Amino acid sequence: MPGLPSSLPRICVALGLPNAAQLTRAAEAEYKDGNTFLEFRLDYLADPAAGAELIHNFCRRYPDAQVLATCRHKQNHGRFSGTVQQQLDILKAAADSGAIAVDLEIESAEKIKTAANDLRANAALIVSYHSFDNTPALAGVLRRLRHTPADAYKLATTAHKPADTLRLIDFVKAHRGEPLISFAMSEAGLATRILSPAFGCIFTYAAPCQDDGTAPGQIAAKLMRSLYHTDKLSRQTRVFGVIADPVAHSKSPVIHNRAFQARRIDAVYLPFLVAAPHLSEWMKLAEKLPVRGFSVTIPHKQKIIRHLNVVEPLAKRIGAVNTVWCKAGKWRGTNTDVDGVLKPFSRHMRPAHKSILIAGYGGAARAAAIVLADAGAQITITGRKPDRAQALARVVKAGVVSLKQAQTREYDALIQATPVGMSPRPNESLFPNRIPAAVVFDMVYNPHETLLLKHARQQGCTVIYGSEMLLEQAARQFEIWTGDSAPRTVMQSALEQALQA
Repeated sequence: MPGLPSSLPRICVALGLPNAAQLTRAAEAEYKDGNTFLEFRLDYLADPAAGAELIHNFCRRYPDAQVLATCRHKQNHGRFSGTVQQQLDILKAAADSGAIAVDLEIESAEKIKTAANDLRANAALIVSYHSFDNTPALAGVLRRLRHTPADAYKLATTAHKPADTLRLIDFVKAHRGEPLISFAMSEAGLATRILSPAFGCIFTYAAPCQDDGTAPGQIAAKLMRSLYHTDKLSRQTRVFGVIADPVAHSKSPVIHNRAFQARRIDAVYLPFLVAAPHLSEWMKLAEKLPVRGFSVTIPHKQKIIRHLNVVEPLAKRIGAVNTVWCKAGKWRGTNTDVDGVLKPFSRHMRPAHKSILIAGYGGAARAAAIVLADAGAQITITGRKPDRAQALARVVKAGVVSLKQAQTREYDALIQATPVGMSPRPNESLFPNRIPAAVVFDMVYNPHETLLLKHARQQGCTVIYGSEMLLEQAARQFEIWTGDSAPRTVMQSALEQALQA
């Protein structure tokens, strides 16, 4: 029994294509991109039995490549519709043709327990379990898997909330040193795909660069290697991140990971999908993971305060926190949005005695209103909800106007501090017609040029992009978390490339 190679790469790229020619091309492209560990999903092939010859030819052409063969049955979220015996024959042929390992799902393995062991004659056997609905009690799942002798066991679940992610990570840590592959497939469990090898799993899965992959939540292999450095992370790596809902659009992981790499800091910054009702669960996950610091954005900037031990005075006055870190066992919070607002704005206009219209009343709007009022500006608040606009106006002794009234007046500057116009709904704007200001600052950075800024430019206004705010507040976060100066040039370049992608 050959077993799994001890030098197995930490990232396995999952390939599922409908014919041998396409699968071969995809495998060659990934190999040339530096990925030498590939999963061939034979169940995706119109003729799964053709997989053996394909593997033989590929391994002969690229002898240092390592192929994992999988032929998952339709009943178990695969595409193979033959008998279990036919499934076994296809995997055995793949092993005989050069695959270093084969993956057999537990449902099939339990039907042919004795015969399943025959697969180990020429390749390692991975017995796998998948839950596309939830994250069940994992200890019981592992006991079930162990009834079938194998070289490794795979447990892939679905996380819906931070508590699911925490249970999976605790499980992985508790079984460090055992031959496991375990992660959550959903966006909410994305961190587990990146961190599980650092916590002791044999490897994790990634999507190819030219495809969406074969399971929910797979990340492109190039990002896994170049952005997150999954193959280099360890238990000593410091973990940071951003919590938001939604979070997939965030460019903060690009900015901060490039900054860590530029300063040669052993750290990784991850996107964490945290829905509004799950903030308490997130704090438990952050403590246990552990997370050293994190960015906070919609919808958590105000509610996060109740979970912190120390809040800096300005952030407390604003009533919103966007930056959290742990020091001396205490969670501390501040607001770097003030840097993100004041520095870009001051490059174009001195705030003192200027009339500034702020659209919005959330955390970012509050930061803008307070810091600019402190600088001597005359603030007016507008938005779709007059009662919330009034509440913020009372804090900074500002005026309040409706959106309709605002369009008929003139201001020195407009600050758009709502998610309106943000991807995936870029064709929206609070000011679709006339722009009532000479300078327009839109805090939305994705897309880079929002519909509001496009119209503002066409009307001859000076525009300030949301990316300028993102960069300034991120640079200050980096300095708080690391005590090091922020590599601004690197961070700006990373952000520009991400926005152009």
